[in-house]
Amino acid sequence: MTRRFSNAKPVSASSERPFGVEVDTRLTFVYKLNYMVQYPKVDRTFAALSDPTRQLILNRLGEGSATISELAEPAGMSLTGLKKHVAILEDARLVTTEKIGRTRHCHLDAEGFDEAAFWIEEFRRQWADRFDRLDDIIERKQKEKETK
Repeated sequence: MTRRFSNAKPVSASSERPFGVEVDTRLTFVYKLNYMVQYPKVDRTFAALSDPTRQLILNRLGEGSATISELAEPAGMSLTGLKKHVAILEDARLVTTEKIGRTRHCHLDAEGFDEAAFWIEEFRRQWADRFDRLDDIIERKQKEKETK
């Protein structure tokens, strides 16, 4: 993301560009900010659910717990790659893992799903209220039209 600030360092734009494109050579003050985005829990949940591989992992875990190896085999994925997907699911509180001996067992975790369901229900309720208010306005307008 690029923002302009008065205390930023000047950056010169080069006037020599390929294909005869002319560029403004004035100095511009550009300050680049590095944002580390901190997502609320529900954002992490939906981000985790958006990936097809993670959806398959969750579908498989819906049948019962499984090891990383058991999850990686049908996905045709390396153990390292699958561990990264599982870590994202753990961060979203959709999956919990437990190390038993040399294997890591994965289980579904209801907490992330509960948070997402709560958010969806709240969002649905807000829209239902809006539609109810819209229905009231339409009815009022129709009654005003009939009385005229």
